[in-house]
Amino acid sequence: MFKKKYIQIKNILDKNHLNKLKWLLILSIFVSILEIIGISSIMPFLAVVNDSQIIQSNQYLNFIYKTFNFKSEDSFIIFFGLSVIFFYIFRAMINIFFNQKVFKITFMINYLIASKLFTKYMNMYYIDFIRKNSSYLNKTIITEAAYTSQLIQSGVILISELIIVMLILVLFVYINYLVALFIIAFFALSGVLVLRMISKIIKTKGVEREIIQKNYYEIINRSFHNFKFIKLLANAKDIENDFNKINHSYSQINIITNTLKVVPKYLIEFMGFALVISIILFVLVYDKDNFKNVLPLLTIFVVGLYRLLPSINKIVSSYNSIIFFIKSLDLVDIDLKIDSERLSNGNIFLENKIELKKIYFKFNSKVNVLENINLQILKGSKIAFIGESGSGKSTLVDLIMGVHLSTQGKILIDGNELSENNIISWRSQIGYIPQHVYLFDGTVADNITFGRKYDKEKIIKVLKQSNIHSFLSLKEGIDTYVGEGGVMLSGGQKQRIAIARALYGDPDLLILDEATSALDNETEKQIMDEIYEISKNKTLIVIAHRLSTIEKCDKVYKIKNGNIIDE
Repeated sequence: MFKKKYIQIKNILDKNHLNKLKWLLILSIFVSILEIIGISSIMPFLAVVNDSQIIQSNQYLNFIYKTFNFKSEDSFIIFFGLSVIFFYIFRAMINIFFNQKVFKITFMINYLIASKLFTKYMNMYYIDFIRKNSSYLNKTIITEAAYTSQLIQSGVILISELIIVMLILVLFVYINYLVALFIIAFFALSGVLVLRMISKIIKTKGVEREIIQKNYYEIINRSFHNFKFIKLLANAKDIENDFNKINHSYSQINIITNTLKVVPKYLIEFMGFALVISIILFVLVYDKDNFKNVLPLLTIFVVGLYRLLPSINKIVSSYNSIIFFIKSLDLVDIDLKIDSERLSNGNIFLENKIELKKIYFKFNSKVNVLENINLQILKGSKIAFIGESGSGKSTLVDLIMGVHLSTQGKILIDGNELSENNIISWRSQIGYIPQHVYLFDGTVADNITFGRKYDKEKIIKVLKQSNIHSFLSLKEGIDTYVGEGGVMLSGGQKQRIAIARALYGDPDLLILDEATSALDNETEKQIMDEIYEISKNKTLIVIAHRLSTIEKCDKVYKIKNGNIIDE
């Protein structure tokens, strides 16, 4: 299992972050060595304090004593004690530095994964994107990315603490291999029992957590996007109860999981200190007369166990975190492998006409949505598509825009085939006004530029063209806040902002996808008259239900059962 997860992590991270993780592991070895030096320094210091004659008898201590020309054994002991103190200060600083690096790379990995997921989703094929639930996408970017980075952090901590444990056990074996083997067997058995009892439950809860959290995000999105509708419901309490039920389930999983995560800590501490006390009592009962002589040896075992217990706790806790978050790693790995558009920067321009030749399209099924579509659209012409809902009007326009790629057939721009090699260039020449306009919570200017280069004069120009500048002048001008979803504006005003947004890119082709269908007749007529005026020197494609909307079009095509009929 761990080999597979390592491969997944390797695929998710870039070379830079993988190298940083490797250096972090090397640093963890250095930290582990410092831990062992710290523990092993206690025994000789206590031995010297207990019997200063060791300074003369021990070749290493005697060498230091003579090299630094100490005047007395007491001054050497003081030097030894201060050296231990300063070493522990140095050790603490290195540990703080190490932990800072662990936290830094954890949050940088979170940033990397979230960025890669967002980029992946934004570059998905539209046909794949529309099958995804927005709550799921939000959850994966916000939650699963964070949990995956925590899983990697837990992996680093687990490896680091394993190194410390192994080095401490090597030290124990060097001092007294029989006692060391007993300690190893004791903690190995304890660890296996704890993991078998708890880790399986935590893994199951991790899978349940992902399912419940998906529903958690879904009900929040669903409720906030239907706020006005819910206000009219007599059974609005039922929605609150649905949320509270999911919220309670999510809380229960967190309670159970977090409780189970701390259980090993107290079990291992209990068993560890019971072991320490048992060793001390054993020496007192069976070798009381020699207790003073074995005190330094006993002390290093006590200090070693004291340092060993937190490491074992961290190992168990990190392992449990890994298996709890392992579902997040799977989800992130799957989504980062979603097929993306492979677009190039080739140029394509409309000078004469758009041609659709034998176009077929289907949504991953055996049934064609569009069949044998042949159509010619001259530059500067005004054409309309009509037809019943579900007839394929919007799908046909999506194909013309290059949002969908045809299953079969060709779309030609002045004889040049539209493909992934030039589709970026083509899309940049299109202004699109949808039926349902989404304005985010920002200013009018923010909503018009929508991440493009800010040009105040151009913003004012397109606002004048869409006939809303005068209205905004009575408020805060281009800095007027629209509210989330454009809640501060009327339907007609939102559509005018959408027109301004479409015009901001200086499009040669303007497309209206039932853009005025939700407006009253008078407002629709005003906006359509303005659009026809604006598009005098542009190619215009209109999808509409009302015939009054398209009365100024040069050509009207009816889409019926996936086929095109010249009206």
